[in-house]
Amino acid sequence: MLNTGIKAPAFSLPDQNGKVHTLEEYKGKKVVLYFYPKDDTPGCTKQACGFGERYPQFQEQDAVVLGVSKDSVASHKKFEEKYNLPFTLLADPDLEAIKAYDVWHEKNMYGNITMGVVRTTYLINEEGIITKAFGKVNAEENPDQMLQELLQ
Repeated sequence: MLNTGIKAPAFSLPDQNGKVHTLEEYKGKKVVLYFYPKDDTPGCTKQACGFGERYPQFQEQDAVVLGVSKDSVASHKKFEEKYNLPFTLLADPDLEAIKAYDVWHEKNMYGNITMGVVRTTYLINEEGIITKAFGKVNAEENPDQMLQELLQ
């Protein structure tokens, strides 16, 4: 996980519609950048739907929500449509941002050691500096946690 107080690494990733997004384009806004393991799995769905339900409140705080996983653009599109998600999902199959943000680690899944995304959320300020970093977040509680951080 990256430390707070540093410049957030740049990225250039396609969203669920194939449109490429960069961190630079969000300068002047707060960014909730969350990394999750896989589309349409129980924890990831709870987290995404939580951000979706609260999205108007994030917008009120002049913040954008960006979800990132190694799933494909097509997978993100299906996930967005199935749950009517109102925010941007970024596809990172080459692990560009996932590795830059230090969320690709060994995981122990039922005794099997595999590499995967550790659920992590960063709050990036209007100047592109990481102001908060939360590792191994609780999927269900994370949207409320991030909203509280914005309200402080």
